[in-house]
Amino acid sequence: MLSKYLSAWPGIAQVFQIHRVRRWPDGRVEEETSYGITSLRPLDAGAARLLSLNRAHWSIENNLHWVRDVTFGEDASRIRSGNGPQILAATRNALTHLLTAAELPNFAAALRRFAIRPLEAFRLVNTATRQTEN
Repeated sequence: MLSKYLSAWPGIAQVFQIHRVRRWPDGRVEEETSYGITSLRPLDAGAARLLSLNRAHWSIENNLHWVRDVTFGEDASRIRSGNGPQILAATRNALTHLLTAAELPNFAAALRRFAIRPLEAFRLVNTATRQTEN
C-alpha cells in the first residue's frame, strides 16, 4: 500500500521510523516519532545502520548550527531577503571549516583575536589556500 504513495519518488528503497524517548533530570519524559526515507536498500542498510547514519547526520548538523548561532550570532542576523542569508551562511560555514582545519580550540577567541590582528586572519586564509593548491 505504501508503494502506491512513493511511486512518484523513484529511488526510494526504504521508509523508516525512529521513536525517541527523552528523560529529563526533573522527571519529565518527552516522546517523539519521526519518519524518514532513503535510497539505501535493506541489504545495504538495516535498522542499526540507518539509526547510526541518522545520529551521525544530526550530530554534524547540531554542532555546525550551534557554532553558527552561538559564535557567529546567525539567529540574531536581521538579513532576511535576497541572496544575503545564503551568502552569509556559506561564509560562516567556510570560516567554521577554516578555523577547524587550523585546529583552533576556541572559535570565539580566535575571531576576537583576528578582529584586532587582521593580518593574522589573512595569513590563516593564505596558508589554507596554499595547502589546497598543493
